[in-house]
Amino acid sequence: MERRGKYTLNPTPNQTFEITGFGEYDFATILHHSYELQEQEHNIEAACNERFHAFQRIVALIPEDEEITLEWEHTNTRAALEIIYASAVDHFLINDFEMAAGMFEMLLDLDPEDHTGCITTLAFCYVAMEEYELFDEIANDVSDKLPEKHLLMMWAEYRRTGEIPEGEVRVLSFKHRLFFEEFRAVEHPANEEYMQGLEADPPTRQSLARQLWLQTENLWTLHPDFIEALREK
Repeated sequence: MERRGKYTLNPTPNQTFEITGFGEYDFATILHHSYELQEQEHNIEAACNERFHAFQRIVALIPEDEEITLEWEHTNTRAALEIIYASAVDHFLINDFEMAAGMFEMLLDLDPEDHTGCITTLAFCYVAMEEYELFDEIANDVSDKLPEKHLLMMWAEYRRTGEIPEGEVRVLSFKHRLFFEEFRAVEHPANEEYMQGLEADPPTRQSLARQLWLQTENLWTLHPDFIEALREK
């Protein structure tokens, strides 16, 4: 058992570690409060700062000289992993792809099973940074069932060669038609119909398609040529 200040890093029989703590190491409370700042008080900057400062504390408590896996089933430890994910997304959305990629890579080291599903956004980061070798290394880990996989393959090939692969276009337009049409649309309003679709059980495919656009819109603002080429298909 290792004790440092207000937290404890405990080994488990599963060969994982749990983070117990209070105050600035009560990551479950910190994560919840950051979302309250963002959603109820609309103070996005404060929410992002709170998550990033918590991320810095998580980095400091992880031993540098050994590989460890954090326990997903432990509430405070799961919150720590979710903070890393959320802060990485914060950086992704402001186009700090290098920082976001580093955080996602750390998250995968701590959670090899990728409970947060961060590998998909990491793949977007790699393409944005033109790190194609790194992208190729993880591309097969993104499920072929996801529309994101086909968007990634199209965008990566387009950035490399200036051409969108026809096979991926056919797959996306056939298997994920609503996503294909959403990414070719001119407007993507986050209106009441969209919100109701997200809140449905299960969420509607139309709303999920728009959510994916909104989650990656910063990429297409930076690289509108890809969307323009997709609209011509």
